[in-house]
Amino acid sequence: MNKRILVLSMALLLTAFYANAQSGFGIKGGLSYNSNGKISDDSDTFIENEGKGKSGYNVGIYGKIGLGPIYLRPELVYTKTTSEYELNTGGTEDYKIARLDMPVLVGLKLIGPLSIFAGPAFQYTLENDFKGIEYDRIDNDFTVGFNFGAGLELGRLGLDVRYERGFNKNESTFIENNLGGSNNEYRLDSRPEQVILSLSYRLSGGKK
Repeated sequence: MNKRILVLSMALLLTAFYANAQSGFGIKGGLSYNSNGKISDDSDTFIENEGKGKSGYNVGIYGKIGLGPIYLRPELVYTKTTSEYELNTGGTEDYKIARLDMPVLVGLKLIGPLSIFAGPAFQYTLENDFKGIEYDRIDNDFTVGFNFGAGLELGRLGLDVRYERGFNKNESTFIENNLGGSNNEYRLDSRPEQVILSLSYRLSGGKK
């Protein structure tokens, strides 16, 4: 599945929800604390098990349709994250990744404005950047993850916190060119693991 198909599918889904009188439609954005998987060099020696997490951000749109105490909430979100890794040269470098995420969440209303939710997140990688190291390839541009969390809805404003984890290992390969002509190859598991705090604003639709 490529980026255009993902965007088109989400746009059609949100349009259908917007046309439904019981649906909601809005914008969202927030901050995240992110880390990725293991990194290894060309001798298959693990340099550091996990990268050090840094803050990231996300912006996007969402649709919501109420089905009694249950609701369906698809989202289309641009996500930018950063992790820091220690290399076998003794230095550290930032690994930045940009993705287009499409979570499809099923929520359950609990008490008052409080609800819980969970569901898959379809992820398309737009950009890989390991500062100072040449990017070579990534195994899969399209991957699947999982979201779960809790949220509050206070009128048109919403606040949620969620945990996201990629399901399948997905290696990115980078090549470091040394002055002596030799190259170091690094393989990094780009599968995301992050805690996300988001604020949303409902543009249309009643509270359901």
